[in-house]
Amino acid sequence: MKGLPRSSGILLHPTSLPGRYGIGDLGAGAYSFVDWLEAQGQSIWQVLPLGPTSYGDSPYQTLSAFAGNSNLISLDRLIEDELLDQDDLDDAPPFPGDRVDFGWVIPYHNQKLTFSYYNFAANPVPALNREFSQFVSENQFWLEDYALFIAMKRKHKLRPWTEWKGELRRREPRALAAAREDCAEQINLERFRQWLFYRQWTALKNYALGKGIRLIGDLPIFVAHDSADVWANQHEYFLDETGAPTVIAGVPPDYFSPTGQRWGNPLYRWDAMRASRYGWWINRIQALLRLVDFIRIDHFRGFEAYWEIPAGEPTAIKGQWVAGPGASLFHAIKAALGELPIIAEDLGVITPGVEKLRDDFGLPGMKVLQFAWSDSANPFLPHNHRLNSIVYTGTHDNNTTRGWWEEEVDERTREFVKDYLGCEILDIVWTLARVGMRSSARAFIMPMQDVLSLGGGARMNKPGVSAGNWTWRITEAALRHPSKEALRHITRLYQRHPDQQDSL
Repeated sequence: MKGLPRSSGILLHPTSLPGRYGIGDLGAGAYSFVDWLEAQGQSIWQVLPLGPTSYGDSPYQTLSAFAGNSNLISLDRLIEDELLDQDDLDDAPPFPGDRVDFGWVIPYHNQKLTFSYYNFAANPVPALNREFSQFVSENQFWLEDYALFIAMKRKHKLRPWTEWKGELRRREPRALAAAREDCAEQINLERFRQWLFYRQWTALKNYALGKGIRLIGDLPIFVAHDSADVWANQHEYFLDETGAPTVIAGVPPDYFSPTGQRWGNPLYRWDAMRASRYGWWINRIQALLRLVDFIRIDHFRGFEAYWEIPAGEPTAIKGQWVAGPGASLFHAIKAALGELPIIAEDLGVITPGVEKLRDDFGLPGMKVLQFAWSDSANPFLPHNHRLNSIVYTGTHDNNTTRGWWEEEVDERTREFVKDYLGCEILDIVWTLARVGMRSSARAFIMPMQDVLSLGGGARMNKPGVSAGNWTWRITEAALRHPSKEALRHITRLYQRHPDQQDSL
């Protein structure tokens, strides 16, 4: 992949940033983090999916593949735009500073964003109005369906679209027209919230670019069933006459899960998408590239073959492998958009067909050091790293490195790590940080939890566990932690500092 030099960076989702309104946002905390990255010689900021979350608060199950999470909108920046007054925010509750309490945060932010919308409508500013109108015009292809979808969900007390009236569920033109007229104000409020998100994110991205920081975004291969995407494009999914999925996504049983994983996402009708020349996928990639510089595609192996589970099955055991779109999808994306700034999440059991698809398009794969310590042939060990790779100590789905070492590693593995590295392991976090930094791979990325040497309590997500995920946050004091000096030192030591290496 062109444009990615020998470099390093940090994985930190914006919800984990510091700030006074209960959740990280696109305000001062985000800009301070960009400054921190620059000061430590980092040139990559990797985030999780940025979409609006729903039940469970997972960024991998969003209400839209195109919309942004309005809880990330900086309320303080709305004061600068005169859409709120300082007095409007004086009632901020004593939110916890080290975690996100979504049940508390979401209503507060919704209230303030609604109030800012009414200020916007009642006190028009010509420059802002022009900017808003331009955003609405340029994003009609997804924004109108999404805004109507959210307005309808609110009217139906957040029930999934399959429980709406039949004419709305089926998107009959007369019913859609009536809904747009009936909910015009709510629809415009959703347009406004999305404009604010894109406006603030674009400003942050431009600031990061000026500091030499490039953004890696995250694109889940599948979308949530209860989403604007499925509701608006039902012919491109395997659904029955009521809109319910007939087959769903997951992964088969393996060593870690004897019943596999039943994700529940509806599966694409790839023949229908191919007939439309993959227009939805091209629009999706193009929209995300407005927000980030590179895209990590989660579960990349599903493009070669995916595990299809009958929707009525309680587990993933009775599924089957079905061929995905393969190279035809990526040829279409490349023909429309040019070079593919895509990173393939190629973890798990990967077949030669998946490797060929990845390599034929020159896409970097991932190497996770926590997975490396079985035997000398393990592809995640440093001597097996390829240049066109991104190396991680761990990902958002892993335990923190300290938590992994303290809670999950057995004695045999500890001895192998010691033997392979030829030294006593006194500090596993910074030992693996040095291993990743000196790898031949293009980039090395650490979760912020590892930079701070935090234990398992700081884990971002535990797959298969429905509660307690996605809540971890840093405080402002964390950006002053002395570990930043160690990070800065090894970044230079292993020539990943931006002033040491030209683009490969």
